[in-house]
Amino acid sequence: MLVYCSLLLLLAFEVYGQDSTYTGHRLHDRSLVISTTDGRVTLTAYGAEAMAVFYERDHLRQLPSYAIADTAVKTAGAVRDRGAVLEYATPELRAVIRKRPFTISFYKDRERLLAEETGFFAKDTIRGFRFSLGANEKLLGGGQRVLGMDRRGHRLPLYNQGAYGYTTEAKQMYFGLPAVMSSKKYILLFDNAARGFMDLGKSEADVLQFEAVGGRTSYIVVAGDTYPELIENYVSVTGKQPLPPRWAFGNYASRFGYRSEAQARATVQKFADEDFPLDAIIFDLYWFGPDIKGHMGNLAWDKKAFPTPQKMIADFKRRGVNTILITEPFVLTTSKRWEEAVAANALALNPGGKPKRFDFYFGNTGLIDVFDPKAGDWFWSIYRGLMEQGVEGWWGDLGEPEVHPPDTLHAAGTAEEIHNAYGHRWAELLFTRHRQAYPDKRPFIMMRSGFAGSQRYGMVPWTGDVSRSWDGLKPQVELALQMGLLGLGYIHSDLGGFAGGETFDKEMYIRWLQYGVFQPIYRPHAQDNIAPEPVFHDRETRDILREYVKLRYRLLPYNYTLAYHNATTGLPLMRPLFFEDESDPELMDYKDAFLWGDAFLVAPVVDPNLDSVAVRLPAGVWFDYWTGASYQGGGEVDVPVSLQTIPVLVRAGAFVPMIDAIATTRDYSSQRLALHYYAHSSVPEAQAMMYEDDGKTHGAIEKGLFEIIDFAARQRRDSIEFTLGRTSGGYPGMPEVRAMMLTVHNWHAPVQRAFLGDKTLPFAASAAALESTPTAAYHDTEAGRLLLKFAWDGKPLKLGVN
Repeated sequence: MLVYCSLLLLLAFEVYGQDSTYTGHRLHDRSLVISTTDGRVTLTAYGAEAMAVFYERDHLRQLPSYAIADTAVKTAGAVRDRGAVLEYATPELRAVIRKRPFTISFYKDRERLLAEETGFFAKDTIRGFRFSLGANEKLLGGGQRVLGMDRRGHRLPLYNQGAYGYTTEAKQMYFGLPAVMSSKKYILLFDNAARGFMDLGKSEADVLQFEAVGGRTSYIVVAGDTYPELIENYVSVTGKQPLPPRWAFGNYASRFGYRSEAQARATVQKFADEDFPLDAIIFDLYWFGPDIKGHMGNLAWDKKAFPTPQKMIADFKRRGVNTILITEPFVLTTSKRWEEAVAANALALNPGGKPKRFDFYFGNTGLIDVFDPKAGDWFWSIYRGLMEQGVEGWWGDLGEPEVHPPDTLHAAGTAEEIHNAYGHRWAELLFTRHRQAYPDKRPFIMMRSGFAGSQRYGMVPWTGDVSRSWDGLKPQVELALQMGLLGLGYIHSDLGGFAGGETFDKEMYIRWLQYGVFQPIYRPHAQDNIAPEPVFHDRETRDILREYVKLRYRLLPYNYTLAYHNATTGLPLMRPLFFEDESDPELMDYKDAFLWGDAFLVAPVVDPNLDSVAVRLPAGVWFDYWTGASYQGGGEVDVPVSLQTIPVLVRAGAFVPMIDAIATTRDYSSQRLALHYYAHSSVPEAQAMMYEDDGKTHGAIEKGLFEIIDFAARQRRDSIEFTLGRTSGGYPGMPEVRAMMLTVHNWHAPVQRAFLGDKTLPFAASAAALESTPTAAYHDTEAGRLLLKFAWDGKPLKLGVN
């Protein structure tokens, strides 16, 4: 590796001095095409604030774009020839092209965001770009790494690979991304999936250098006025994540692994016996073989261990539990499908044109060529057969690929050229074929590895084989925030940790699963020497975590609305605190807490034996979710914790829609809706919304099969008024009338009158009396809670107290 790095630097040094000079330009296909003495450069605008730049040189092999989505819309820019420079501009982004030597700079308004230093270079086995960096510029991104939020000063390998048992430092992991987000509010994405490096001021303090052994010589610049807008502009180019099925937000039973049908059935029953909600069970590799080694590629039920899989799947489904199967892209020569895969021409080849065989941990193997349509046909035929048995979701493992010999040849290129796009292409294969076979059904595709834009294929990534330890828990917020900033909003961790752990660390396990309620996917998973499922632990652990899992289900209306925002704008479900104050660059380094949507701030407990946690709060007033205690934001506060609580704070002025606890999302209904509002005089007006659909129809947003409920509050001294409204295209099962319970937290002012429209609401004598009354109000003066109970038919409505 040291020789390789030195070679790259040496070759790069040889080519930086060469001049490339502008010779002409033309507009073609809504792009600016520039001729130079070194080749052709094409600039293509996507929307008003994104621009792709593609350098082409004769005889330099190119690959297709993997980052740009088919849905990305080209925008014709305006061209101005100013003599020494050429300008290509949209209303918000301007490329200034210096003609000699040829370089490009990018401006938003009058501010220079980014500039090529010597720009493009290519020589023998290296190609890439060099950009200038500002003195105080921070750079986030690069995908999964544990390095701190600001990655400037690091040289990042771009080669997806496993990081088994990682803890508080990891420079190279399962899901690298050749992209950075700058504190100057731009994203720079290199549209190249080859092996390489991204040097963020490590070798030269003021230079960002991308280098690769092959691949596409293209990059994309995205700008935005705010960080959320920047992300939205980025996913408008790379693709937006479609809504997952609602059941994906439930609880999963998962381990490495369930070894028999009897064990799986007993586990699902245990969740029911212990009153834990459950929506899915995941089968690791024992579903197709009795041992870890020798069976990968069978991709069929081991009938000795699972004698009636189709009946088992159907029985689970009747209970509201969906079945997810692991699959890998490796077919062992000892598996039952080896000859079948060879005959179907489904495997990547060696230089001699034969299926490439190599050894790795699980045995001697070949690798499915997901870039080849013939291989795709064969692979999908297996998936479809299993879906016809009732399987609802897929877990794609080892898709870096975990072992990928350099002399492996794929239909799209060599292993070195397309390595980082392998998981991306695998997800695309599954997503596209699923859409063709089941056009109205949302897929569930969990993958360990991918590329920029993988979110458009519904990918649900996770942070890999993390150590089962406190040090494994510590980096999970950093990993999630970094991935979410670049479109991968459903990143999550194996709750409780996966790798190692000889004894059960009860507190660590509880803390990890408590935090998990506020991450996109709730999936405890681990090696089974210690049970990953909470139902198999002691009573105190079960009692604490049962309430957290039920809270997860009660928050479904809120969480599902976060999914809607992600699907329409790319806004991640887990958000960094620097979104709150973009004027404070130091906040970009903060990774001890995060925002769960707009309403919640969550700080995981990542050390043992704590009775309080220091939390940095954004400006405004925040309430402890558990106690109602209030805190003034704008600095650091100490939040008390017990084994039963972690810091969860709610923003003053927040609306949080919830439902009653349910056993599975199959029973989901918002017909009984509990709406919580956190009042404070510092927030005289507030608005929020809630998204609802049937939870399963693919493209519900685009088809108009949904409803949006708008909430607004207006507080004046001792009065507060709420406005409810509904926008709806309608969907099957949509409630026509909702039984509403509006709880106003932090309401200590005396209540003279409660009203619903033009009618006065009667007051119940107690909270218990309110339960048996369809329409009434109750003021719990001791707790400072105001409760308003009523029926709502979806028509515009005003209610409140004065």
